Amino acid sequence: MANEDKATLYHRLQRRASLAATSVGVLFLVLLVVSGAGSTLVGMLESTLGLSRLAVAAAFATVVLALHELLALPFTYYRGVTLERRYGLSSESGAHWWLTHLKAMVVGGVLTVAAALLVSALIAVSPERWWLAASVLFAALLVAMVWAAPVWLFPIFYDFRPLDRPALTARLVALARQAGASVSGVFEWRLGDRTRKANAALVGIGRTRRILLSDTLLETHSDDEIEVILAHELAHHVHGDLWSGLALQALIVTAGLYAAHRALEGLAGPLGLRGPADVAGLPIVALATGAVSLAVTPLANALSRAHERRADRFAIDLTRNAAAFMSALRRLSAQNLAEERPPAWVEAIFHSHPSTARRLESARRHGGAEAPPHVGRGT
Repeated sequence: MANEDKATLYHRLQRRASLAATSVGVLFLVLLVVSGAGSTLVGMLESTLGLSRLAVAAAFATVVLALHELLALPFTYYRGVTLERRYGLSSESGAHWWLTHLKAMVVGGVLTVAAALLVSALIAVSPERWWLAASVLFAALLVAMVWAAPVWLFPIFYDFRPLDRPALTARLVALARQAGASVSGVFEWRLGDRTRKANAALVGIGRTRRILLSDTLLETHSDDEIEVILAHELAHHVHGDLWSGLALQALIVTAGLYAAHRALEGLAGPLGLRGPADVAGLPIVALATGAVSLAVTPLANALSRAHERRADRFAIDLTRNAAAFMSALRRLSAQNLAEERPPAWVEAIFHSHPSTARRLESARRHGGAEAPPHVGRGT
């Protein structure tokens, strides 16, 4: 099977499994509300836990989330284990995958239950303006998580160690300084025990900003290629893509919560809820916010692809090494089994990055460009 056909089939199967999981999850939440099962569950919890609203909301969110995760598990396993092994991308043992998945469920569960508690409390306190207060708090939480993720969140799932290649470390730190982005260090990101894919990232804000290079990248790419890959990541910080992305996410959350507010107002009575503040209405909040997020995904992806094209140009200009950029892109594409030429509609709807073929063609055209005037500014 040609690599292009292999990559196309791999991503097609991944998309189908993702869409199937989403459909099953949506159907579960809809049935929970429409059938009255959610109200029945709330009644049972109230009789067991008393009338403490927050205790009932926490228990309700925990039970619903656990059932949702159970329904999604076959699709999650298929995507994360079956397909990865079938296409030669996994190097992970079954026990390691289950441990990582359990960690993700715990962390995700804590955050989801906390969000449910916050929404439930705000609706009870301010039925008309709860969505606005929740939007502000969730936006602040997004920023806090971006700041804290490299130090507190990522180490839960991955092993990191300072990069033990002094020459490469000095080269990358100097490149970051040239682009005006200070970093707190360069770290080797241990991915080889779970995947053969390669990755690199510039994560964090301010003092938590650090360079992450996967061991699978370090083993397969030259120093020139690693430098130009980092230059691409630096572009996102130089151009403020992180902040514009956070702003877009905050707008999407605000729109989703407002849609949830209107849905609760309009549907609480017809669905037999005791009003918008009924804990049994929390699945409606999840459905409304999810629907808004899904609807704007193509727009968000279009913005992301524009940022990626600009970052590609920046990387070539900063390093003056279009040849290394193109060789790195080809190597990453083959190693990560990327779709080189996906159908236009697939790229428009599902892809946050331009296709490999488009990026290579753009790099060929841009290879002789002059350095951008913003190189050297602080971020």
